[in-house]
Amino acid sequence: MSTQRVIVVMGVAGTGKTTVGRLIAEALALPYAEGDAFHPAANVAKMSDGIPLEDADRWPWLDAIGDWIRGRAGRGGGVVAASSLKRAYRDRLRTSGPGTVFVHLTGDRPLIEERMAARRGHFMPPALLDSQFATLEPLQPDEAGVVVDVSGSPEDITARALAALRRLGTPENPSTPENPSTPEN
Repeated sequence: MSTQRVIVVMGVAGTGKTTVGRLIAEALALPYAEGDAFHPAANVAKMSDGIPLEDADRWPWLDAIGDWIRGRAGRGGGVVAASSLKRAYRDRLRTSGPGTVFVHLTGDRPLIEERMAARRGHFMPPALLDSQFATLEPLQPDEAGVVVDVSGSPEDITARALAALRRLGTPENPSTPENPSTPEN
């Protein structure tokens, strides 16, 4: 797997982006960035109050993540967790660095709700899960990325993600699967 690649771990809130992103980064010896840390204070306040973000709120956040991705170009790659729910958001991040690839964490709603309810100290309330699912545009076959089910332990999910990324290929040794965003179960 290319170490020049930036891996964006994406999905709705509660899928384990932070946990799995850190584990992927650790497994690949890459730096990790938490996408939530790039949100301006106004975004965090809005979400804390149960108000969904609009595109206008997300563009500066995505641009800040894009700057981080650009900073990793030629420096070995990295892993960042960022919801990246819409194709337009992923397109914006993709232009920030060649080789940007997405790991879309997905699962059934009851499991994700259960995980969100168990979280403590996170600004994203479970009440915003509806807006997350309404906004979500799954990875399309022409997008560089893999879809990974979030059932099981974080280690199981990470192992499936790493295996799927290996099969996806690297810029130096590309594979050409018919559908690179095939789900990993």
